[in-house]
Amino acid sequence: MKNNNITYKTLFCLVFLMAYSCGIEKYIPEGEQLYTGAALDIKTESNIKDEKEVEAELLSLIEPNPNTTFLGMKPALFFHYKAQREKPGFLYKFLNKSFGEEPVYFSDVNPERIEELILNRLDNNGFFYSQSESETIIDGNFASVDYSASLPEPYVLENYNLESDSLPIYKEIEKMLPETALTKGDRFDLDLLKAERARLNNGLKQRGFYNSQEDLLIFEADTNQYKNRKFDLFLRLKKDVPARASIPYTIDSITVYPNYSIEGDTLPLTKENVTQVDSIDFVQKELYFKPELLESYLLFNEGDLYDANTSKQTSNRLSALGSYKYVNIQYTELDTTATDGNGGSLAASIYLAPLTKRTIRAELQAVSKSNGFTGPGILLSHTNRNVFNGGETFSISANFSYESQLSSGSNSSLSSIAGGVSADLVIPRSIPFSPSRFKYAVPKTKISLGVDFLQRSQLFTLGSVNASFGYTWKENQYVYHTLDPISINYSKLSNVTDEFQTILDDNPFLSQSFEQRFIAGLLYSFTYDEVSNLGKETPIYFNTNFDLAGNMLNLVSGGSGTIFGSEYAQYAKVDADVRLYLRWKKEQTLVSRVYAGWGVPYGNSTTLPFVKQFYSGGPYSVRAFNIRSLGPGNFNAETENSTTDYFDQSGNLKLEANVEYRFPLFSYLKGAFFIDAGNVWLTGDYSEIEDDQLTSSFSQTLFTDGKFEKDWLTEVAAGVGFGLRLDIQSFVIRLDLASPLRIPYLPENERWNTPFFGNADNNMTLNFAIGYPF
Repeated sequence: MKNNNITYKTLFCLVFLMAYSCGIEKYIPEGEQLYTGAALDIKTESNIKDEKEVEAELLSLIEPNPNTTFLGMKPALFFHYKAQREKPGFLYKFLNKSFGEEPVYFSDVNPERIEELILNRLDNNGFFYSQSESETIIDGNFASVDYSASLPEPYVLENYNLESDSLPIYKEIEKMLPETALTKGDRFDLDLLKAERARLNNGLKQRGFYNSQEDLLIFEADTNQYKNRKFDLFLRLKKDVPARASIPYTIDSITVYPNYSIEGDTLPLTKENVTQVDSIDFVQKELYFKPELLESYLLFNEGDLYDANTSKQTSNRLSALGSYKYVNIQYTELDTTATDGNGGSLAASIYLAPLTKRTIRAELQAVSKSNGFTGPGILLSHTNRNVFNGGETFSISANFSYESQLSSGSNSSLSSIAGGVSADLVIPRSIPFSPSRFKYAVPKTKISLGVDFLQRSQLFTLGSVNASFGYTWKENQYVYHTLDPISINYSKLSNVTDEFQTILDDNPFLSQSFEQRFIAGLLYSFTYDEVSNLGKETPIYFNTNFDLAGNMLNLVSGGSGTIFGSEYAQYAKVDADVRLYLRWKKEQTLVSRVYAGWGVPYGNSTTLPFVKQFYSGGPYSVRAFNIRSLGPGNFNAETENSTTDYFDQSGNLKLEANVEYRFPLFSYLKGAFFIDAGNVWLTGDYSEIEDDQLTSSFSQTLFTDGKFEKDWLTEVAAGVGFGLRLDIQSFVIRLDLASPLRIPYLPENERWNTPFFGNADNNMTLNFAIGYPF
């Protein structure tokens, strides 16, 4: 009965909104008609190739767009009108800010101009001598326009030729013509001709023609040879082209200033200041960057033809070193009077302005987690750039935090102390590979070493040492790789209390995950990211990670299962994260995300190590549930042991999906509505765990309820919510309020819950976090 009341209320609100939004006529000013849109009728003499594309292009010319209609209503316009009242109220002001549209009246429409645009666009597409008309239709307070266009048979390409000449530039153009996109039978298309001219100009810029410009290339169409609608296309240079624009240029000299000051004067080329490497002059009074290393980042040499792409790639490589805030490559023409056609010469000067060499940063942090733990933290870091005069960056950081359980109950006295020290050395080249092998960006070699500890009061202390050696590099604008062929982690559990030992005895899955102290293997990450390209309306993001551990140690140890007296882990783990962004006006974005991860222990291991397991719940997961409180499966820790809600519930399989709608509110304040779903499960055969370890009801329930089986969909947790985000230049402070929609650990007929109004425990969860959830 309750659900029926909710349905009736929803239906009533919808009918109420329809009644109001359909009554917008009373808001239309006297003498105005609301513009409701336009229709386009295309008449052709014969079948036209790509007719739908032509129609779509013509439709894009018709402006302005009418107000948005939804189910015959105009709610966006209705919100605007209501917000213009003397006292509109907060609700209408908010709805207008987020969704409102200003009215589009017929007085804003210029049908004659649209007719001219249609004819011009048809001419550009080869439909010469077309006709266009319009008819205005007025119906009370509303008006629309019907446009029509009559298209004759278009002109199509028969031959594409280059006018011959003895200048070197003609020879290079002739070499590029076979790669043209223009083919016989193509309709005349001005955009295709512009694209062809841009292609040829870019090609010339890569073949030494430093002064080449697009507007120097001229197309001429000749229809005199044909009675039917065909044309020949001729390409030539504009008349009176300067000689310097039609000759190739060779790089005569290269001078690099590795320690250039924007404010100061450039050092003179004296013997004391210059170091020469492969005919390249490096000018620096004192050694700042080793010339023999810096030379490997340059992609052009003395005697090479000028190449605009190579110059740009060289600039990108130098910027990616991480040592410079300013990179500028300038070319000076040494022979501007060359007229013999043999070419000119350029002097290349590369100015590099360094970043501040040393920086110290201190951060005071406040941590608030959805499991009730809150406390302060501090982070100190020191960075030394170009530490060995080869672009290397050395950084060392230390962190410390204290968290306490503020909630009431049995866990109110629990606390956590964490800290660590880490050091990173980033070398801007791939050891031992040569930088010249990588054209877009040079891989960086990263060597890391760190020590961490975690002390949980009344429970245990966990100390760990980690080290890694690997590479990071960008393959192109969107693709990013990370490869750590060596990744080592050693952890040790100590100061175990009787309370925690009891839990370990009851839970062999958790116990064995702590016993695997030594992890050594290979990590690889692949990322494809279009999100930073703000020009894309539907960017995608894809990331996958591969983690393989223990195989090398298994060979070294002869399969004994231990190394240096400690058990080592053997497993394979993979995960994938896919996101699709839909962007539209007023900074509104709909983000959908799917995540899947699976880890398989084998050989020496029956479970994944504790630090490698998957978790669900919390501010970056299913936000309606406390952090790491879901799963595995429909397992309910609270019914088995009242103390286990403090511990991480985990599994070796994770599935998750999220949808979030983001919209602006006021200035830097943004809003969001979201739906989250997911859980973790156990997979594999745990029969290898000794039977006498499965005697407790806790462990038996864990493996029974947590196993991934064909009915896994019934064990997916779900939640809905809304949030506020303070977004200041990409620094985001986020507050999300969420409520469960489906609770997997309840009895099967009680798992659905009415969000925010249901009777489930913890029916609302407040998440505080830094950054967007995904």
